Amino acid sequence: MTDFCWNLEFVRYNADMQKIIYSTMTIVALVLSVGSAHAQNEKQTADAVLRNGIIYTVRDEQPTVEALAIRKGRILAVGSEKDIEKHIGESTTIIDLNGRMAIPGFIEGHGHFVGLGEAKMNLDLSTASNWGEIVSMVANAVKRTQPGEWIVGRGWHQEKWDETPADSVEGFPTHHSLSEVSPKNPVLLTHASGHASCCNAMAMDISEISGMTKDPPGGEILRDDAKQPIGVFRETAQGLIAVPRVEQMSAEQRAKRLNRAIDLATMECLSKGVTSFHDAGSTFPVIDALIARAESNTLSIRLWVMVREPNETLESKLSDYASVKRIGENRFTLGGVKVSLDGALGARGAWLLEPYSDSAQSTGLQLVTMEQLETAARMAMQYSLQMCVHAIGDRANREVLDLYERLYHKFDDATKEAHLYRPSRDLRWRVEHAQHLHPDDIPRFGKLGVIPAMQGVHCTSDGPWVFKRLGDARARSGAYMWRDLLKTGAIIANGTDAPVEDVDPIASFHASVTRQMPNGETFFPGQSMSRQQALRSYTIDAAYAAFEEDIKGTLESGKLADIVVLSKDIMQCPADEIRDAKVDMTILGGEVVFSRLSAE
Repeated sequence: MTDFCWNLEFVRYNADMQKIIYSTMTIVALVLSVGSAHAQNEKQTADAVLRNGIIYTVRDEQPTVEALAIRKGRILAVGSEKDIEKHIGESTTIIDLNGRMAIPGFIEGHGHFVGLGEAKMNLDLSTASNWGEIVSMVANAVKRTQPGEWIVGRGWHQEKWDETPADSVEGFPTHHSLSEVSPKNPVLLTHASGHASCCNAMAMDISEISGMTKDPPGGEILRDDAKQPIGVFRETAQGLIAVPRVEQMSAEQRAKRLNRAIDLATMECLSKGVTSFHDAGSTFPVIDALIARAESNTLSIRLWVMVREPNETLESKLSDYASVKRIGENRFTLGGVKVSLDGALGARGAWLLEPYSDSAQSTGLQLVTMEQLETAARMAMQYSLQMCVHAIGDRANREVLDLYERLYHKFDDATKEAHLYRPSRDLRWRVEHAQHLHPDDIPRFGKLGVIPAMQGVHCTSDGPWVFKRLGDARARSGAYMWRDLLKTGAIIANGTDAPVEDVDPIASFHASVTRQMPNGETFFPGQSMSRQQALRSYTIDAAYAAFEEDIKGTLESGKLADIVVLSKDIMQCPADEIRDAKVDMTILGGEVVFSRLSAE
């Protein structure tokens, strides 16, 4: 009996303990649940919310939304106003769009970042209507420059002037009037394309250039009837001009100048809504400086950079840089190798299959051998970098496509895989510009998966004089063939080639959808993009062209909060009002980095 009572008491005691334990566990669970719910609510609270406007996501599944939430530099959620309300907390900043348009940050698909900044430090010749105005600009610069100091400028384009200079050669000015206003200051004025330069007599004297100077490989010194240099130098011949190079400066001077250029380029881009920039060719010293800025959190833009160095330098250094990806909170990536195969159409340096219509003795210039190009391409493949070749003329484009296809097949042969066109590995090699193509080569872009990185604004800027260079038939069948390229399945990355053109994406977007030239006429409008295609070319397709579509290019949960707010809906407004749109706000990583109201 005693044992039984003891056992019964034990059971009762055990049951009570179980109740206590259960109650305790329940309380703990409730506490943890409340804490977890609190933490979850904290996790879902947005740092900022955009609302009360139209937000284009550039996603087929959800093209537009009413509101967007940002947390820790990323997009937390998109949806209706009601969907996003739950993410608004006491600390959330509300950005009222007031009916305005928001889109993913513009991605400049091909430009020269440091060159853009440097252009801001020199004479801007892009607004000159004729050679006389440029001479006057130089004359004014002489007044504020010490004798012997160089006067440098960029942006002139003889085909855009309202009159041909006196005593011109092939439409290019001679140095005489420039030399007259600047007898004691050497002058170097670079063509808008960067593929030619004009200098005065003093600059040529310092450089020891005379009628006896020979043309370098891949370059040309323009001469008059007496075989004397007129002061204009095409392509590699520009290297003959002994303007003080950056390499000749002290380390402190170089660093100060470079950082100033970086800051100026950044400010210009952000004010135009450009949050990411594909830099079309920088040297390793410049890349080192950009990496340092990214790592120190002083680079206020996202850069995807192509290295541009001689093959010998690539062979010795590329292995140390190939893995530099998405550093500094996705501010810097070394993504490609850049080589220029030919020059520019305006300077008659583009390499053509047939002679120029306005220069029957010339088919342009080949700047490197195909062997040199192949060596660089093999290094790009070896280090898993994209190959990016500047090719403007139809001959240059064909040669690049032939090389790519040959190397693609060799790559597949090495891996024992057979593919008719695309390689087994997703390479996304690029052709920078692809401005003039032979009709037979257009389908090859889609079949090979080669990306044409083109510039919409080049078409309308160059259009008035393209007929002179190519004639009507070649211009119609091969110049700026956006629609035909898109039909092949090719992905086009849009841009401006800044500082060749203004980095303004809105101007290039307008050019892409209208192909309207400055004179009001349209350049073969049948090749224009739709507005959706043009927007994609500046966002998700440009991101794809750099293997970055996983983090940018659309507005969706998890992607970087890079956003642009425009004053006008460029997807719906009349075409002739697109260029009136202004960038009201640029957001990078969730932070407002430019506000037009603040700037004004």
